[in-house]
Amino acid sequence: MTLRDALICFNGLLQRELLRFVQQRSRFFSALVRPLLWLVVFASGFRAALGIAIIAPYETYITYEVYIVPGLCAMIILFNGMQSSLSMVYDREMGSMRVLLVSPMPRPFLLLSKLLATSLISLLQVYGFLVIAWFWGVEAPLWGYLTALPAFLLVAMMLSAIGLFISAKIKQLENFAGVMNFVIFPMFFLSSALYPLWKMREASEWLYWICAWNPFSHGVELIRFALYQQVNSTALSIVIIVTLVASIVAVRGFQPQQGMGKR
Repeated sequence: MTLRDALICFNGLLQRELLRFVQQRSRFFSALVRPLLWLVVFASGFRAALGIAIIAPYETYITYEVYIVPGLCAMIILFNGMQSSLSMVYDREMGSMRVLLVSPMPRPFLLLSKLLATSLISLLQVYGFLVIAWFWGVEAPLWGYLTALPAFLLVAMMLSAIGLFISAKIKQLENFAGVMNFVIFPMFFLSSALYPLWKMREASEWLYWICAWNPFSHGVELIRFALYQQVNSTALSIVIIVTLVASIVAVRGFQPQQGMGKR
């Protein structure tokens, strides 16, 4: 496999994901509804109850809206990653995934290219939300929108890899919705997306440690620091490790015929 072959293959997968995204216009708007509800409705109600102290990377007191924007960006990526894993289950049942995997290209390259393609699609949704947040008065430093790009992409790869791992274990499309309810909502609410971990620690020590060990929390913090042109080295290390482990396990275990098989 030459570099030219790899680029042609990846370009084909990316165009396929873009075409699917364009044809499903409601997918883009539905991805914005959830974070906008939190930003416009819930943040207004929680502003007085959840005052935010001066915490890194912020240099002064901030409003609740400013605090939750990185978490809402991560939420968009989370739902898109899980939705892409749903498409993997659908493609596997319909047979199109089998057609893709009979390509002479290595299976790990094909699956990782699909992860990267879906991650790039997530960026369109995230920056669309950031534009709306900017008009709502929630602004990050101008260069922060650029420095956050690698963080968005890395977090999207991590969540897409986790989604691929889950889709590899699901044998039937009907089981997907139930499994996702036990993955998406605990991962989102047991994180630092909506409230700082020190506030969680004041309420419950064991809930704090669950949130602290949640890889989604570290993805949120990586985005938060990147938006303000800083690097959270701990979050970066954990996100990279989780991405590598989830990708390796998912690629090795993916079976287009029956999900996660014994290797």
